[in-house]
Order: sequence, then C-alpha cells, then structure tokens
Amino acid sequence: MRSTYNSTSNEITIHRPEALSDELRTAWHQVMDESPDYQNPFLAPEFAAGVGRHRGGARVAVLHRGAEPVGFFPYERTALGVGRAIGLGLSDCQALVHRPGVTWNPRELLRASGLSVFEFDHLVEEQKPFARYVTGMFASPVIDLKDSDRTYPEWLRGAYPGLAKTVLKKERRLARDLGELRFVYDERDPKALRTLMRWKSAQYRRTGRMDRFARPWIVDLVDHLFEVREDHFTGVMSVVYAGDRPVAAHFGPTSRTVFAAWFTAYDPELRYYSPGLIMHLRMAEAAGRQGVRLMDLGRGDKEWKDWLKTRELRVGEGFAARPHPVATAHRMWRRPVRGLRNTVLAHPRLRAPADRLLKTVGGLRTSAHPKSG
Repeated sequence: MRSTYNSTSNEITIHRPEALSDELRTAWHQVMDESPDYQNPFLAPEFAAGVGRHRGGARVAVLHRGAEPVGFFPYERTALGVGRAIGLGLSDCQALVHRPGVTWNPRELLRASGLSVFEFDHLVEEQKPFARYVTGMFASPVIDLKDSDRTYPEWLRGAYPGLAKTVLKKERRLARDLGELRFVYDERDPKALRTLMRWKSAQYRRTGRMDRFARPWIVDLVDHLFEVREDHFTGVMSVVYAGDRPVAAHFGPTSRTVFAAWFTAYDPELRYYSPGLIMHLRMAEAAGRQGVRLMDLGRGDKEWKDWLKTRELRVGEGFAARPHPVATAHRMWRRPVRGLRNTVLAHPRLRAPADRLLKTVGGLRTSAHPKSG
C-alpha cells in the first residue's frame, strides 16, 4: 500500500509498516542513529512492523525532501479517522522520527495520514511541532548504565548503599533457600516466555489491572518480537533462576544503545526476596556489558523506579487535531478519562486508596476464577 500527499514542505507517502521496502527501513535506521532522542527500540521500524502484523489500521507516513526520506511517523488509524501512536498502551516512546532540522505542519501531517486526531501518551519531548497539543508532561525515569567514571552498579552502591546491601542480602538468602542463583540475560527458551506471561497475567488480575495477555493480538505480538534479532531491535528475554527454578523474568526490546524495560514478573510465592529488584539490577549490569548506554524504565510513579533511576526524561501526553467533528468528539470522550487517571497518579493520598480498591477487585476476580491463574 502506498499513497502520496504533497504538503507545503514535504511529500508524504503512506505505507503499511510491515511492507516497507528495505531502502526505507535502512533510511529509518539511519535517522535513529543520527539522534539520541530516537534510539529507543519502540521507535524502530521493527516494532511498527510487528504491530502492523496484528493491527489492521497500522500505517507509517514517510516524509520526503525531494527523493530523500527524512521522517517516519508510525500510527494506528480507525475507520473514522481517529489516530493513535502505534502500540498505544504498550509503547513507552513515541515520535515522528526525523532527520535533524526537519520540520512539519501537524495539521498537514494528519490530513495526509487520513487522521482527524492523533492521541499520544509517551511523546518524545523534542517534538516541537506537536508542542501546542500537549496537555501534560510527565517524568519517565531512566538508568544511565555507563558514564565517564563508573558503571551503574558502582553508582548505585554509592547513591543507595542500604538498598544495594539489602538486595545482595536477599540474593544470598534466596540462593541458600532454593539453590545457586543463575542469571540469563538473553534466554531463548520459549517456555520462559510462557512462564512470564502466566505470572504477568496473574499479577494483572491480582491488582485489578487490565490483563494485556488476555488479548490474543498482544500475545502474538510479543511472540513475534521475541524472535526479532536486528541491530536496532532485539527482543530480549531475561530470567533469574534459583537452582533450576525460574524466580523472575523480563521481556523487552533493546536497540544498539537503549534497553526498554517492558514486561517484568516473578513467582509470587517468592515476593519476599524482592525478585523484581534482583532482576532489574542483574539486567542493568548485563546490558551495560553489552554496550547499552541507557535503560528506559517508562513513565510511571513507582517507588522502585525512584530507587533505581539516575535521572528522568520528559514525555508528553495529548491530542494533535485538525478541525473535524470526530476530533472534537474524541477529545471530549478521552480527555476526562486521562485527566482523572493522572490526578489519581499525581496524588499519593488518592493513589493508595485506588490501588487498594483495584487489589480488592482483583482478589474478587481471582477467587471467582481460581483456576484461571
């Protein structure tokens, strides 16, 4: 699929992400390499292509200057022209990935893409043309895995000596109780991925959250990305074992320089050993040895992220729109929902009761379906 639209400054062609030519994929990779803002694996063509295999509305608008492709805008579109960042709800980084100095007109971009509105929630701060449509900016914690003087584990031991000692103590206790600890950074056994999905589904239900792995297309997407092994996108499955028993697991994508923390879960019977913290510290150390420079923990106010982060990026949430009745209706419907959620997340006094309510609902669901976990 290819259609062409001429704007005032760019020619824009529309493509299915999984059908991009090798030439366009190579150009997209080159654009990622030119800017640290765009090196997150969620901005790679492999992620867009993976979503496109399972979502009929997935598209990529390619901006051209003359014969040269200079920008790539992945999105999903409904039949009514409502657009959203590709993989919205799963992706922790969103942007129009472009060459330095490239500008665009958001309304012309939406018109060329067949969109009346475009919803995003993890927009890279650099995206200045979209700035007027941002309704909120939020912290996205990251871990710098290497700096000029020391590795991340060395930084953590200096910044939080008590935390580092506690985690090491729990590692020793876990090894004593269950068997020697073994960490596999890039586990290729699909059974480990099934275990992670089972743990994560049970966690979603216990905490009253939407179970992503109850949606077949998400399971299929993760299965597909598990097999992707490219320079700009590799699906990495990491597992902590105690003896032969898996204790904690994580699946997420990595690019040449950025590791995206995505799905982490652990055996709930072993929660008192803090297996999630053990997993993240082992991953950070191993990823740093692989040459990765940044671990992106994703937007969200969690205590463990505050412990582990070295700094924060800023990501935007909002709705880019052009004058259209569908755009107006979509904003009126979605904005109050996002506003309520953000209000709860921003105030600890509200967040704690909300979490308790969700866990109560999750407990009722689990007791009503005892065999589902």
